[in-house]
Amino acid sequence: MSDNLITRAGKALYGEQWQSELARSLGVDARTVRRWAVDEAAPRPGVYVDLLREATERLYDLEML
Repeated sequence: MSDNLITRAGKALYGEQWQSELARSLGVDARTVRRWAVDEAAPRPGVYVDLLREATERLYDLEML
């Protein structure tokens, strides 16, 4: 598995079961996320913006605890 931004962000946000959770969050099939993770396909436009939004929301949730 590649150590690309999708992989690093997915693991940081969702832990070891990150692919299914990230797929659900982004509204794509888990196979699509797996293809991104091994650099078989490029994420659609806007995925990195969605990842940033998700990370920002997670950070906000953690700060509110």
